[in-house]
Amino acid sequence: MYFIGTSGMKMSELQVGDKAEVTGVKADQALRRRILDMGLISGTRFKVLRVAPLGDPMEIYFKGMYLSLRKSEAEGISVRKTGQAGDGVPMSGENGRRSCRGGSQ
Repeated sequence: MYFIGTSGMKMSELQVGDKAEVTGVKADQALRRRILDMGLISGTRFKVLRVAPLGDPMEIYFKGMYLSLRKSEAEGISVRKTGQAGDGVPMSGENGRRSCRGGSQ
């Protein structure tokens, strides 16, 4: 087993609408490499979009892409919960700021 980051809540414990940040990955070498290659590195923020009725698989959204993970894979990812559905907290941590490109405001 390989471990990077700090332990905490498991991704598999999150509910639909929860927002969180990856704090670490604990898995065998091949699975860990695959998870990291997909972009789920420490500090990545994501939102849980759907969870199947029996909890397997779950779908998350991060960095403009959708990813489905098995419950066994999600159990190896430690997270820090940053928000929940309807709290008004942006997923990216930008504090609601929006950039203005051209035009006048």
